[in-house]
Amino acid sequence: MACVAFALLTACSEQTIDLTPPPAIDATAPVPRPERPEVTQASLRQARAEKARDAGKIASAAADTPASRNMSSYLKGVEEALIGRGLLRTDGGTEIQLTPERLTDDFVQIALHDEYVRDGEKLISRSTPAPLRRWSRPVQMRIEFGDSVSPAQRARDRSDIAAYGARLQSASGLPISLGEDEGNLTILILSEDERRKIGPRLSAMVPGIPDSDVRALTDLAPQNYCTVFAYSRGNAVSYDQAVVLIRSETPPRLRRSCIHEEIAQGLGLANDSRMVRPSIFNDDEEFAYLTPHDELLLKILYDPRLRPGMNEAEARPIILQIARELLATQT
Repeated sequence: MACVAFALLTACSEQTIDLTPPPAIDATAPVPRPERPEVTQASLRQARAEKARDAGKIASAAADTPASRNMSSYLKGVEEALIGRGLLRTDGGTEIQLTPERLTDDFVQIALHDEYVRDGEKLISRSTPAPLRRWSRPVQMRIEFGDSVSPAQRARDRSDIAAYGARLQSASGLPISLGEDEGNLTILILSEDERRKIGPRLSAMVPGIPDSDVRALTDLAPQNYCTVFAYSRGNAVSYDQAVVLIRSETPPRLRRSCIHEEIAQGLGLANDSRMVRPSIFNDDEEFAYLTPHDELLLKILYDPRLRPGMNEAEARPIILQIARELLATQT
């Protein structure tokens, strides 16, 4: 899993507009009214059933490719291996004791460091100090499914993401919702074949997106089950847009784990660290879902005493005070 946070490059384009007026309309001419078939509850149920069957057939065909089958088999094996080793835990790790100092260090590692740095046209995995970044406006999530995702799976994903958005809103205080058509945090759920063709869509979705980011998404390595790219506009330090990518072949627990980690990272908890426990932001995949510890990190991130752009020296004393207050309420 991975998170990359970079500035959004803006781009402009010229458009030619046809100013020729439309032909005049004779308002006195009678308008023919086509005959409409009688609509009954039975006919509506039949139409919905036929639509669902057609969508299911399309999804089955789109997912039944050699590349998608291989990825599905690989990810199923990954999930089984992780669970067999006692990883992808679904509890909150409450046996791990937290102190204000430790919670402060954890926050600095996760929120004030980047997981990746840009080296020319390459993205290099290296933890690097970074300013505090978060959203300063409501987050409107939207989902784009590839044809490979069946109607039943779409319904499960949408339900999971909506419920998780409500949990993130409760923890952070940031307005977060799931819409239908428009949004500033887009979740792409695509098969191996669909992902490789997503370049033009990414360029339309994020005008000015660096070519290296497009390549990172279209050429995603198998060991990266999912990822998120979060963008600021110009020199701003508040996020303006984010794109989450999840492989449609991902099995249930790993799939939900991707949803939890990538959306939370897209809110500003950008780094991973093996030193941070109990947390989903840990490369060893010990925990599958957002933990109570991670909810505390979100509370700290969106505390109004902190400001986007703060560095560690400015933020650490404030973070420690917030951590003391949060842990005091839990005793």
